[in-house]
Amino acid sequence: MTLYIGVMSGTSFDGVDVVLCRIAKGRCTLLQAYTHPFPKALKDSLLESIATQKSSLQQIGSLHRRLGTLFAEAVRALLRRHTVHPKSITAIGLHGQTLWHDPEGTYPFSLQLGDANTVAAQTGIDVVTDFRNKDIALGGQGAPFAPAFHRFVFRDLPSSSCVANIGGMANITILSEPLLGYDTGPGNVLMDLWISQHRQTDYDNDGAWAQSGNVDNALLQHFLQDPYFLQKAPKSTGREYFNAAWLNNKLKQRHIKPVDVQATLLELSAQSLYREISKFHCKRVLVCGGGAKNSYLMQRLKALLSNVTLHPTEHYGVNSDFMEAMAFAWLAYKRVHCEAVDLKAVTGARSNAILGGIYAGS
Repeated sequence: MTLYIGVMSGTSFDGVDVVLCRIAKGRCTLLQAYTHPFPKALKDSLLESIATQKSSLQQIGSLHRRLGTLFAEAVRALLRRHTVHPKSITAIGLHGQTLWHDPEGTYPFSLQLGDANTVAAQTGIDVVTDFRNKDIALGGQGAPFAPAFHRFVFRDLPSSSCVANIGGMANITILSEPLLGYDTGPGNVLMDLWISQHRQTDYDNDGAWAQSGNVDNALLQHFLQDPYFLQKAPKSTGREYFNAAWLNNKLKQRHIKPVDVQATLLELSAQSLYREISKFHCKRVLVCGGGAKNSYLMQRLKALLSNVTLHPTEHYGVNSDFMEAMAFAWLAYKRVHCEAVDLKAVTGARSNAILGGIYAGS
């Protein structure tokens, strides 16, 4: 059987992306896709756990099970919508919800919640999950993983091509040999956080609020002097670093209108991507992730990358909204076939490895 499901919920908590893919040796074809709602109460509990770092073991265990139930519901909804029988699916590739990512600590780890046993039991399908920690055990960052899939689907493009994946965090893939890729910093996460605080909405539609403000250049430079932006690759990051505490610390003793902070945060996302992409003299940039839908962010990127062809990945035949979920369907395929994932040049691991553990559906 060649049918696989991929499940991805990112740092924006804006929904659970579920895809059905047909995967063969040289091709991953998206057959169906669906975004399942992310319950507000669960989102709030996760954000509180990350922000306070004071969750009890009981709370973490409950979140793990609640997320597993949510992911199972999302998979079953996709199967019902498109009349797909569970027995026709080889496996589910489940990323899980990242609670904490610490690849450079004394005891490096990356923690994704979402009980795979629950997903397997409630769907009857084998589940492949926990992709990141084998790479970390081999000395790698355990992220980003999308670059390996980007090379798989865009292997016919020249090495001067780059993929910019803009979710809660942003990462780039340079389709070179060896393959390169890393997190550039925040994508949507700080913009979403700020507009939620000041306008009680989850995101800045088309960047309209940011566009109505003015960039504070002193604040922008203060942002860009953060050590993460100066750090060399391999590197990866998440909400445990770029969060409300980070932003509030940068804004101390600065009296700036909220709308101008939003404008500056959008410019930070654009500038941090531009600075990294420009290091590789790319001639073509393919954009995917939620940030590709932010028309003002795309406008700013196009202005900064004025000598570069910039298009959403749809232009090259791959859905920009569901790219990451497709990547985890493909990673499940790689695990089922016991194939190592070529990521060591991206993550800094000592060697490539077979990634993920399999949880039997029956």
